[in-house]
Amino acid sequence: MILTEEIFQETYIVRRLKIKESVKSFDCGDTDLNDFILNESLLYRKALLAVSYVVEDKKDNNRVAAYFSLANDRISLTDFKDKTEFNHFRKHRFVNEKRLRSYPAAKICRLGVDRLVKGTGMGSFLLAFIQSYFVINNKTGCRFLTVDAYSEAVPFYIKNGFVPLTPEDENSSTRLLFFDLNDIVDDEVSEG
Repeated sequence: MILTEEIFQETYIVRRLKIKESVKSFDCGDTDLNDFILNESLLYRKALLAVSYVVEDKKDNNRVAAYFSLANDRISLTDFKDKTEFNHFRKHRFVNEKRLRSYPAAKICRLGVDRLVKGTGMGSFLLAFIQSYFVINNKTGCRFLTVDAYSEAVPFYIKNGFVPLTPEDENSSTRLLFFDLNDIVDDEVSEG
């Protein structure tokens, strides 16, 4: 089954984990991602470092089908090799009077999809959900989404519109990618 908006609305609910709430069961096949939602997300929340959201299956005793964690971030001059590279990055995105030393972003700290729903498009659906979360009535003045993607997840993020920030980490175990939310802004959506 490929996930559609209608199927998602009928089957799942997305909600923010409560302050002292933890997830008891989740398996996406990745030990680090499992450990985060099962053991660390509560600590990150208490320390005000990240907020986690779960996607629960309404038809299966609210089983956690997926999750994502978000934190504040920025894209700044220090992310680039030199000022020339940073200027090239911002030249095509901002008019001269909006050229700052850093730009607001939200970081997708973790995103995991349970093995039972892998292959349905849940991950791509969640990226679109997160994008719309920051674009509709732009709650925080956020311009970019960022992610430090594991090398094996880079193709997934690129398929979903993310691009590498710089070429320096091309052969690293993680790669810093970004998505420009302005690419999906529609005047009707941003009004409100």
